Amino acid sequence: MARRGAGTPFLLRLSLLLLLQLGGEWGPSRTLGCALVAVGSPVVSLGSAVTASCTIRSELCRGLEQGKVQITWMLDNEPVAGSQHQGPGGTEVSNLTLPQFNRTQAKLWCWVEWNGTKQRVGMAEIRAGYPPAKPFNLSCILNLSDYGLTCRWEQGADSHLPTSVTLKSHPFRCRRSRAPAVTGCTPQGGHSHCTVPRRLLQLYRQMEIWVSAANALGTAESEHLCIDPMDVAKLDPPALQSIQSIPFQTDCVALAWEVARSNAHMELQCELRYRAPEDPAWALVTGIIGQAGTTQRCGFLFGTQYHFQMRCRRSSARGYWSEWSLGRNYTTHEKAPTGKLDAWWSARPAGAGGRLEVQLCWKAPRRREANGRVLGYRVTLSPRRRGRDPHTICNTTHTQCNFSAPVGTRRVYLSAYNTAGESAATEVVLLERKGQPLAGLRAVPGGERSLWVCWEAPPAPAAAYVLEWQRVSSEPGRCSACWQMERDGAATAALIRDGIEPFQRYNVSVYPLYKDAIGVPSHIAAYSKQKAPSYAPKLHLKSISKSNAELCWDPVPVEMQNGFITSYTIFWANSTAEVSSATVNPSLSSFVIRELKPSTLYKVHIMASTAAGGTNGTSLTLVTMVLDDIEIQFLFLTLGLIFVLLILLLICFQKNGRVKQQFWPSIPDPANSSLGKWVPAELQQEPLQVPSVREPGLATISTVTVLERAAGKQPSAWGKEPATTTAGTFPAPPQPYVRQEGPGAPGRGGAAAEPRQGRGGSGEAVQYARVVGGGYKGQQHAPPRLYLRSSSTQPLLLDPSPSPKPYENLWFHGAAPHGSPGDGGCPEEPPATFPLLQGLRISGAEELHDCRTF
Repeated sequence: MARRGAGTPFLLRLSLLLLLQLGGEWGPSRTLGCALVAVGSPVVSLGSAVTASCTIRSELCRGLEQGKVQITWMLDNEPVAGSQHQGPGGTEVSNLTLPQFNRTQAKLWCWVEWNGTKQRVGMAEIRAGYPPAKPFNLSCILNLSDYGLTCRWEQGADSHLPTSVTLKSHPFRCRRSRAPAVTGCTPQGGHSHCTVPRRLLQLYRQMEIWVSAANALGTAESEHLCIDPMDVAKLDPPALQSIQSIPFQTDCVALAWEVARSNAHMELQCELRYRAPEDPAWALVTGIIGQAGTTQRCGFLFGTQYHFQMRCRRSSARGYWSEWSLGRNYTTHEKAPTGKLDAWWSARPAGAGGRLEVQLCWKAPRRREANGRVLGYRVTLSPRRRGRDPHTICNTTHTQCNFSAPVGTRRVYLSAYNTAGESAATEVVLLERKGQPLAGLRAVPGGERSLWVCWEAPPAPAAAYVLEWQRVSSEPGRCSACWQMERDGAATAALIRDGIEPFQRYNVSVYPLYKDAIGVPSHIAAYSKQKAPSYAPKLHLKSISKSNAELCWDPVPVEMQNGFITSYTIFWANSTAEVSSATVNPSLSSFVIRELKPSTLYKVHIMASTAAGGTNGTSLTLVTMVLDDIEIQFLFLTLGLIFVLLILLLICFQKNGRVKQQFWPSIPDPANSSLGKWVPAELQQEPLQVPSVREPGLATISTVTVLERAAGKQPSAWGKEPATTTAGTFPAPPQPYVRQEGPGAPGRGGAAAEPRQGRGGSGEAVQYARVVGGGYKGQQHAPPRLYLRSSSTQPLLLDPSPSPKPYENLWFHGAAPHGSPGDGGCPEEPPATFPLLQGLRISGAEELHDCRTF
C-alpha cells in the first residue's frame, strides 16, 4: 500500500509516524527499528570530547528506500554537523564528534530528511560533570538519651552528577581487621548528616567511621575517624541548686548543684562561669569535680548581683561539654564604702557677711569601693569623732554640692554611705590656684568618643592632676561628667571618655595639684573626629569699585564647623569663565578682590575647609562699577567749577559795559531820530496824487508825514492803532493820513481820509502812509524806518521834499496781497538787517505789490 501511494506526500508522512510509534520505549539511546544512535559514553567529564554515530537501514524504513537518505544532528535545539557515508549492508552512517562538551546535560537527536521533511529517528542523552569531591570536617556525637551516634560533615564542590553518599563504619578496622565495612546510615533529602543506630555501635570500644561519595565518574572518601562512641557522648547539663555567702562579711560564696540522672554513673569534671551585668566577659572557674555537688568561690564584690551557670563532661577529658545549665542570679551582701573620693572645687567670696561660696564636685566611688548601692553623700566642716557627729552642711544623693562656709575655711570632709555603713571621710583641702602651670599640653583623638590628653610635667613635682573639659558653646552638664582626676603625679597622659562626641569641639584644661597649691591651668581645644563643615558662610558685599570688591562673611558657628577651620577659599569667575581663587586665613572675616575688570559681572562663592574636607557656599553675583568714587567726585567737582566760572562770566558781562558792548552792541532807536520829529511845511499845500486803481501806471506819493511819538509812549503793535492815553499824561499820536486828489477828495484843508481794508469796500482806493516811532529800550536818536504800500503794481516813490536830515536805509520789500507777511509783502516787523530805520511805515489801503528802497 505504501508503494502504491508513494506519490502521495501525506501517506508517506503517515508511514513515518507509524514507524515512530512502533519504536517502543526510548532509553538513553532511543531508536526506531531502522535507526541506531550510539555514543561513546553517556556520562563524560565536563569539557571533554563526545563521539556519536547514527546508522540508518533503508530496507527497514519503508518509504525511504526509493530516495537518498540525508542524516542531520541536533544538540537540544542547536544543529551540529556530522559526516555521512555508506556503511556495510547498504546502510547510511553519520558520525559526529563534539570536541568540547560544556553542558551538564543535553539530548543528541538524529534526524532523517526525505522529500523535504525532517523526522527524528534516534536520540541519545548525555550528561557531564566532575568526580565527587572529598567530604571533610567529619564529627560525631553520642546522644545518651537513645545512644544514637549522630555524625555531621561538609560536602565538597557540586559534581553536577547524581551522587550517592553513605556513612560507613567498621567495628575492628582500627585494628587492621579484614572484616567488611558496614553501612551505618544514608543521609536523606540531600542533607549532610545522619544517625547510626545503637545496634550498629559497640560502646567503650574503638570503631572506624568515614563518609563515602560516589557517582558515574568516581568515588571519594572523607578522613577516617577512629573513636569510642562514649568518648564523643554529650552529657546532659547539671542543675544549680543554691548559692549563698559564707561566712558573713566576706567575699566568698558557696554553690550546690545536681548532675543529670543519665550521667550519674560517670565520672565528671565541671566548669562554673559568672559575671555581673557591668562585666564585659565571663569569669570562668575550672577543675570542679562533678560528683562533689558543692564548691566555694571567693573574690566577689560586695553588694553586687551575679549570674551563674555550670556545665560538665566525662573526666577522661574526651567528648563534648554539656550545654550550660540554666542561669541563677545572686546578689552578695553589702559592706560600708571604702576608699577616698576624688573631689574638685571652686570657691569665691560671698560678698558681705564674711562668707565663702563653695561649689564642691566629686566622683562616685568605683564599684569595688562602693560595696553596694550608695544611698547618699555627706559634707561636713570637721571630721567625725568618737561619740560625736559633726555638723552636716550638705547631704545629697548627687555628686555636687553648693554651700556657704566661713571665710578662712581651708578644709571640708566628704563621705559616702549605704545600708551597711558610712565610708571614712575624705579630706578636701581648698588650696589657692597660684602654682606653676604645665610646660606643654596637647590633645589627640583616642577614638570617635574619646580624647588622649598629653602634657609635659611642670618643673616642680606634682601630686596629681585634674582634667576639665567642656563642649564649646553648649551648656555644661553635671560636674561629674566634665572633669576627672589623675592621682599619679608621674603621669603625663590621660584618656577622657565622658560626654565626648565626634565632630564637636571641646576645651580641655589641666591643673597640676601640688602639696600646698593648685597650678595655673593650661588650655587646649580638640576634636575626637573631624569632617567637612555642615555649611559654608554666606558672603556679603561690603563695597565695590571698578576694579576692587570687598566681601565679608559671618563665621560658621562652632557647632557646625565639625572640625578646625583651616582656611577659607574665595572663588570668582566672570562671564568668560575665567576662574580665580584666593586662600584666606580662618581668623579673618573679610577679603578684598583686586584687579577686576570695570563694568563686568562676576559670580563669587566661598569654601570653608577643615582637615577632613571642604564645603562650598552659595554664589554671590556682583557687577563692578564704570568709575571709582574718586573719579565720580572729581567729575562732579569739575562740572561744578565750570558752572561757577560761567556764572562769574555772566556777572562780569552784565556789570562791565565795555564787555557787554562787545557781545551785545547798542542799536539806535528810530523813534528818537530826526525823521520821527520832522513834519514837512508844505503838507497841506501839496495834494497827494493817487492814480486810478483800474489805470495801470506809477503811483505817486506827494506827501509823507512823519509823526513823532510822544515822550514815554510805548509803541503799539504793528498794524494796530495805539491806545488812547488818559488826559494829562501823554498826548495821543496823530492818526496817519494822506492827501488825496481827484473827484470827491477833500481840499487841502480838509480832514484826512479814512483808510479802507481791502478792495471789496465802497469808494475809490485810498493810498496812505504811516510813520510810527518806536525803538528798543535805551536806544538814542535812532532814525525811523519807512515802508510804502500801494495798490498799484508800480513802485511807490517818495516825494523828494527837503528834510532836516538825510534818510538812510529806507527799505521796500516785494508786495503781497493785503500786506500779509507770509505772502511775500512788506514784513510785519522790519528786518534786523536794517537796524537804522525802525518805526516808519507807509501803508496803502489796497494791496501792496512792491516795496522799494530809497
